[in-house]
Amino acid sequence: MIFRFLCSFSVAVTVFLMPSAAFSADETIVIGQAIDLSSPNAAIGRDYVAGIKTYFDALNAAGGIAGKKIRYIVRDDQATPAVAVRIVTELIEREQVDFLLGGVGDKVTQAVLNAPAFKRSNLVLFAPLVDAVDLNDSRVLFWRPTYLQEVRHILSHFAPLGIRDVGIVYQDGPSTQEAFRSLSSELRGRGLTLSGTLRLGDNEKQNSQEVARLAATKPGFVIVIADTISTSLFLKEFRKFSPQTYVTGTSLINLDTLRELAGARAVEWTVFSQVVPNPNAGKSAIQLEHLSMMKKYRDEPPSSLTLEGFVIAKALTRAIQKSKRPVRMALQDFLAQDADIDLGGLAISSSGRNNHLSNYVDIALFKKTGLIF
Repeated sequence: MIFRFLCSFSVAVTVFLMPSAAFSADETIVIGQAIDLSSPNAAIGRDYVAGIKTYFDALNAAGGIAGKKIRYIVRDDQATPAVAVRIVTELIEREQVDFLLGGVGDKVTQAVLNAPAFKRSNLVLFAPLVDAVDLNDSRVLFWRPTYLQEVRHILSHFAPLGIRDVGIVYQDGPSTQEAFRSLSSELRGRGLTLSGTLRLGDNEKQNSQEVARLAATKPGFVIVIADTISTSLFLKEFRKFSPQTYVTGTSLINLDTLRELAGARAVEWTVFSQVVPNPNAGKSAIQLEHLSMMKKYRDEPPSSLTLEGFVIAKALTRAIQKSKRPVRMALQDFLAQDADIDLGGLAISSSGRNNHLSNYVDIALFKKTGLIF
């Protein structure tokens, strides 16, 4: 499986970085992206890119947008802010991108927004994958709901069970600490009890001791604010003490990687919010379209993140098609008006008062056999 991935990925990068001479400038719409494709948590970025590229491949095969083909340039930022800034600068100044898609993580996203080349441009950073609760910049347009919307959906899911005691696990870092404070305030507002907290650091022995202490408080369920690897390490240790306590997290956990690292038994009794409908079901037009195009263009299984990538590429395409202004101003045009767009059973809404297009949140129970929506 690893060999197959490496082969397919090397081919994919060659396609993503196709030379600008492949199409003349007036025949293309250039879309650039700096995103993590190689760090230990890179499975999120790779799936996201696979979904985006699948939609653009299908769009180009159908003639593009008003005869213009999409040239999609994606480069690896290695989950490093300085690398992301360098790449974004090259995309803006050398490649003259018309649109800039976001990467993964709060630090990288903030670095891009602060980059001089980005500030000088008229671009809007579109659809980054972040958990930040305080990232509020007029130059960023999110597709996914806010972190708090996901958390509130999780809490509403458990409310009918009458569980009042909640544990929180959070990875050490400024953005996760802010998310922890926000979540703690939400619990107090709902009259829930914070039974225990755990801050995951780099000391494995200390983490293990803290996990035991958290388990001893017997929380009804635990909410984790961490990346996929840290979540998996916590889960493996926590299951030694609490094999049947619900552990929950938000949609930026890569569930396939989580199961691979934590083990099939450890992922039982876990629940995760999702910002797209079931990627393996064919109930709506967008689900069917995604499944069909992934089968046609990709040699990999669909996932929530491939569907999310597919959807954001379609949303950007619709914004371009609806705009009355030059192509590069399509997102600004979209933001300036109140509009609803149906992407095939999944709606997005634009408004100058809100920079999150989608309010869709679902819950998936993650078992050793897979996801159950």
